[in-house]
Amino acid sequence: MRRRRTLSAVIASLAALAVTGLAACTTDSAAAAGKLDVVAAFYPLQFVTEQVGGGHVAVTNLAKPGAEPHDLELSARQVGRVSDAGVIVYLKGFQPAMDDAVDQVGGDRAFDVATAVPLLDAGESDHVHDGEEPDQHEEAATDPHVWLDPTRLATIGQQVADRLAAADPANKADYQANATRLTAQLTGLDQDYAAGLQNCQRRELVTGHAAFGYLADRYHLEQVGLTGVTPDTEPAPQRLAAVAQEAREHGATTIFFETLVSPKVADTIAREVGARTAVLDPIEGLQPGATGDYFSIMRTNLTAIRTALDCS
Repeated sequence: MRRRRTLSAVIASLAALAVTGLAACTTDSAAAAGKLDVVAAFYPLQFVTEQVGGGHVAVTNLAKPGAEPHDLELSARQVGRVSDAGVIVYLKGFQPAMDDAVDQVGGDRAFDVATAVPLLDAGESDHVHDGEEPDQHEEAATDPHVWLDPTRLATIGQQVADRLAAADPANKADYQANATRLTAQLTGLDQDYAAGLQNCQRRELVTGHAAFGYLADRYHLEQVGLTGVTPDTEPAPQRLAAVAQEAREHGATTIFFETLVSPKVADTIAREVGARTAVLDPIEGLQPGATGDYFSIMRTNLTAIRTALDCS
């Protein structure tokens, strides 16, 4: 189980003057540039906020490049930024430290994107094998990886526009126009996925952890995750055996692993069934020095899936 760390002790130990001083640096620089100061909890939320906010916002991503965002721990400086931000964009339940910060200092400036779209039940986002209970390999109640469905991300973008406009009414028209443009781009991405995955020899997506439930649900694939939606969950031996058997039965040629998690388990299954491994990025965060963005990574994922499933 993931150990939940709260921020109560950290916040209690900060002198009021110190918190104010740490937060002021980011806020003052944003104000000096005439921009709305926004805090985003991790990369996909940073991306959608920057797309909608454009030049009117200064967005701080609290998750460092290359780090697993589930494991976010906030420094005193980051707590100050959350405290002083004009808008906070986060996903409740995804990062316990962020939940604690919002509970402590967020108030009505915080936007939980889970309120914009329905989240999938974690048990529904992954295939369960005969004789196996859903909670044998899953500890989370819902699947947080909602951004992997472009249509859901478009809805989130529209509501981000509303939140930015409420904090910065003077630029409401620009926020709405940017959200409309983003929706059109995401609609195009959705159409590319639907067309690209329409005719495939296989429809089973064997993944290192069950992060792709929204993608599978949207494009009529079957996700088979070695672990649950939380990537540091260790798969039970019976789970590995069941996944290996299913991979053999369906002639799976590829076992996917992701960018921010060790491929060791995926490698083990791939060797056992005679498959190869490949990267499928859940886009929870970017690698240090990465030059791509959400759209380019999603299109790279589409190419990888088409190859793995032998799509025409």
